[in-house]
Amino acid sequence: MNIYIFKSQANPELRAFSGDQGGQSLPKQFRPWHAVGVLKPGVAPPNNLSRDVIEKSVADGGFQLWKMKSAG
Repeated sequence: MNIYIFKSQANPELRAFSGDQGGQSLPKQFRPWHAVGVLKPGVAPPNNLSRDVIEKSVADGGFQLWKMKSAG
């Protein structure tokens, strides 16, 4: 499964994983979403996040949110 990575313009620290290349399943309150990458099958997610957990969240709810740590 390809997992698409998105960044929220409404909240610059917020990221999302989605199985939907267009990001239509992502929460509306954090729009607009901008695609910033894709994880091909077998590729590990950033920041030591669990691919198994991400895939389950995407399968169950369509997406998974995560927040980048503030710099500084």
